[in-house]
Amino acid sequence: MGVRRRAFGQLPLLRERRALAYAAALLLSAIAWWVRWALDPAFPPGFPYLTFFPAVIISAFLFGRGPGTVSAIVCGLLAWYFFIPPVHTFDFESRTLVALGFYAGVVAVDIGLVDAMQRANERSSRLAAEQRQLAERTELLFHELQHRVSNNIQMVGAMLSLQQRQIVDPIARMVLTDASTKLQLIGRIQRQLYSTTGEQVPLNIFLRDLMTDLFAADSKPGILHRIEAVPGIRLSPDAAIPLALIMAEGIANAMEHGFADREFGQLVVTLTLEDDIIELRVIDDGAGLPPDFDLHRSDSLGLKLVRSLAKQMEAEISIQNNRSSGTMLRLSLPNSADQG
Repeated sequence: MGVRRRAFGQLPLLRERRALAYAAALLLSAIAWWVRWALDPAFPPGFPYLTFFPAVIISAFLFGRGPGTVSAIVCGLLAWYFFIPPVHTFDFESRTLVALGFYAGVVAVDIGLVDAMQRANERSSRLAAEQRQLAERTELLFHELQHRVSNNIQMVGAMLSLQQRQIVDPIARMVLTDASTKLQLIGRIQRQLYSTTGEQVPLNIFLRDLMTDLFAADSKPGILHRIEAVPGIRLSPDAAIPLALIMAEGIANAMEHGFADREFGQLVVTLTLEDDIIELRVIDDGAGLPPDFDLHRSDSLGLKLVRSLAKQMEAEISIQNNRSSGTMLRLSLPNSADQG
């Protein structure tokens, strides 16, 4: 379909070489006359224009209105002189005028329709080119906007990180450090949430790339990690960003507490969709939770953020010991959160 559209977009041919276009139209007229002359014995009386109509239509279609008009005039004169009785004369009998009028009307309609089609095709091609340019410009601007927003967020995080070095109070310093880390994480999430075309990336790809990014600078290469996610799930940014932050917090807690004294272990992130419920799990085989752990009473800033984000999404959140060993963070989110 695209090849056919591009081919029609080249019509009329020989736009920059009009003399050659008119010569080609005259050649088609001559061929039509020769075919009509050769087949004259096989034609019944009353069909003087039978082979000339295709020549006119083809000339107008391939080379435009001007060559088509010239072909129509030449073909009309040839048919008048050679095939309309009395032949070999330009006689003005009433029947001749009727035949010529009929011919003129038909070729005028044909040329007009072909010309209108080509003009519409030119407008369509021009609009398509403009739309492609607009799409490319929009893609570039969107990519630049995403890049700048992400850089600005990460810059604020970096400034907080520099500022916390001057803070003596340990609690204030910890708060600034945590805020700096979260801001830089949001910057990375913002950059990875959309493709370069502006289309939102499916969660399986988005979370995979984020997980790779989180582990890229990790100092424990013995901690194996993988993600198992159902492909094609999409959430609006209002849900996707909090979900990514919760996953990142789960990974950070596993690395900080579950694998605090371990150089080897395994961490698995799963994303499933079942019964219209999206479920995210962050599972590690680390040290597990202390006996008195209570998510909803924890004073940890990270876990407070997790609770707040889950409430914002109207999701259920839990952190519990895994069946065998380690910890499992579980987030259950209604698929109706896919407002996007």
